[in-house]
Amino acid sequence: MDLLNGFVALANFVLIPAIAYGSQLALGALGVTLIYGILRFSNFAHGDTMAVGTMFAVLTTWGLQAMGVSLGPLPTALLAIPIGILGATALVLLTDRYVYKFYRAQKAKPVILVIVSMGVMFIYNGLTRIIIGPDDYRFADGERFVISARTFRDMTGLEEGLALRTTQVITVVTAVIVVAALFWFLNKTRTGKSMRAFSDNEDLALLSGINPERVVLVTWLIVASLATVAGVLYGLDKSFKAFTYFQLLLPIFAAAIVGGLGNPLGAIAGGFVIAFSEVGITYAWKKVLVYLMPPALEPEGLVQILSTEYKFAVSFVILVIVLLFRPTGLFRGKSI
Repeated sequence: MDLLNGFVALANFVLIPAIAYGSQLALGALGVTLIYGILRFSNFAHGDTMAVGTMFAVLTTWGLQAMGVSLGPLPTALLAIPIGILGATALVLLTDRYVYKFYRAQKAKPVILVIVSMGVMFIYNGLTRIIIGPDDYRFADGERFVISARTFRDMTGLEEGLALRTTQVITVVTAVIVVAALFWFLNKTRTGKSMRAFSDNEDLALLSGINPERVVLVTWLIVASLATVAGVLYGLDKSFKAFTYFQLLLPIFAAAIVGGLGNPLGAIAGGFVIAFSEVGITYAWKKVLVYLMPPALEPEGLVQILSTEYKFAVSFVILVIVLLFRPTGLFRGKSI
């Protein structure tokens, strides 16, 4: 029985949160890796692109709630995601036309585009704060839990309760659908194959008659959609705050680089590596260990390697280690 209680505690505080968080990071890292693989620069504005798309979704959610529109047990924000995607798409396409396109025409080096994207990042962040404000907003409604800890204890008779939040289930299901749709698009459609060819060899793709502007347009459309979906899922699971998405840039980039920058499959794997590392290292393991160890060996302290305030430091350390020893990542993406 103690073993079961220990496993439930592990699932409740480590496995389920890490899977949900990893799904959010994977979607964010997919956007970063697409930009790097196709447009060939590291987009530092990606975190704030997520914030912008989520901001439009939050504002739309508030409008729908004011009109009495809801999805019952599901969050109303799911209805607002298309509006968030439209808002983020419009902004990134305007940015590409009036900013990035100029530097592409000049054949600017990737480091120049990185610096430019940092400027775009600050503009997006300021725009988000001006429109919606710097505060912390919770916009999830509907049923909070699929199963609560008390219900689980009553059903099983265990001492530990397993709480499964609705937003965690929605995150995982949505991430699976979005990733499956993306891989189908890249591998089965003509446009997706053109994007892959452009990523592998730009000169050969141009000689084959592939329209580079169309590739750029579709890439931004996909990236804006991924950023918005990832941002809304993160906001529903936690909360929406503009500065938080700025901070998310580090674990998202770490996920993309750990998996292999430019490799979509690597971005997904990297997202879960970072998520499990952050959650596992900052979790206080005493609650699990008391069930698994003899009473004489039960720990007195929290058995916590790092406080939760340092979870982004975990991403930074992993990022540095990968850059030093395996810059192509786990799935041999493009070296940086």
